[in-house]
Amino acid sequence: MATNCNGNGASIFSPKLQVEAIQTVIPMKITDPRFSRRIAIPENFDLGNLQRRFHMVLYYNKASETDSGWIVAGWFKESLGSAIVENPIFAGRLRKLEDDFELVPNDSGVRMLEANFPMNMVDFIDLKKKENIENELVYWEDIHETSPQFSPLFLIQVTNFKCGGYSIGISCSLFLADPFAMTSFLKSWSKIHNNLVSQIDSPKLPAFYTPNFTKIGSSPTLSTTSPKTKNQITNTLIFKNPKTPLKMNNNEFLKNLTSKCIGEIEGKIGKNISSNFTILVKETFGSIKMENCSREEIIKEEESGLLSIISTNWNDLGADKVRFIEGNEAIHVSCWIINGENNQDLVMISPTNDEDNSELNIIITISN
Repeated sequence: MATNCNGNGASIFSPKLQVEAIQTVIPMKITDPRFSRRIAIPENFDLGNLQRRFHMVLYYNKASETDSGWIVAGWFKESLGSAIVENPIFAGRLRKLEDDFELVPNDSGVRMLEANFPMNMVDFIDLKKKENIENELVYWEDIHETSPQFSPLFLIQVTNFKCGGYSIGISCSLFLADPFAMTSFLKSWSKIHNNLVSQIDSPKLPAFYTPNFTKIGSSPTLSTTSPKTKNQITNTLIFKNPKTPLKMNNNEFLKNLTSKCIGEIEGKIGKNISSNFTILVKETFGSIKMENCSREEIIKEEESGLLSIISTNWNDLGADKVRFIEGNEAIHVSCWIINGENNQDLVMISPTNDEDNSELNIIITISN
């Protein structure tokens, strides 16, 4: 029987997050062969773009008396290690080339943080509606600008609340995966996790059970570096271009598609949103292209009018299907995108992960 994390009302300030453990999860076997992905960047590439990322927080009630975020995180070491064997790029790193970057599946690993938050989960969810505190539940280390090969691109934070509920925070570089690809990986990983746990003799504890190694809440919190863009506030709008043959290498088509979506946004808010945009395109076979465009280069009303787009939202990700305990659905999911240090509005275009690949996702993130 699930335990509901009912609180007694949130305080007017947020208690301090207590970081209890930081570790790195690597694939269960060595990746061979290693196929890299090229990232083409513009000549005037701003290194602040390296901090562009996607965040997701999934909130779960305590599913049973033996359930906790500590136990879930303990089994992550094995289940995630198996999941990234099938998708080794998630444990990879960025490597700087002479003119571009490349993503290399070099098995450097996924960074994982475990934390304790002295507040009831429902109180936190209520408080985050009033204050910008949800970034406390996601872990991010700014990508090193001169030596990006040392920086993780995929980071996880499991936070345990006072009531027994817990959150799983996801941070992912947009050069690694777009929100739809990231969610698809999380669904696959959660299935592997459930299969693993179902084969364990209950109530066996995982080998990497943090409370066995430290007294929770009593030791000094571990030090983490606060990212420069931690408190950036953005607004993301999502569109789909349905049942259209893929034209990922047709630059004119993609700009017309972008023009159509921007026109929809500006029609809703009644004003122009930006004079310059960064466009990030995930092309066929996983390669990525980034370019900077002025408004004049994109907005072409006479050419975009016939294109078909559907307005959607974060619910279309299907994150509710990410369940690390069978039957325990997230009671709340939050998603947002950080636009990097230059905070230039972002247009991200990627094919859907469906087998027919006939649909494009257009994700536009603007500064508030």
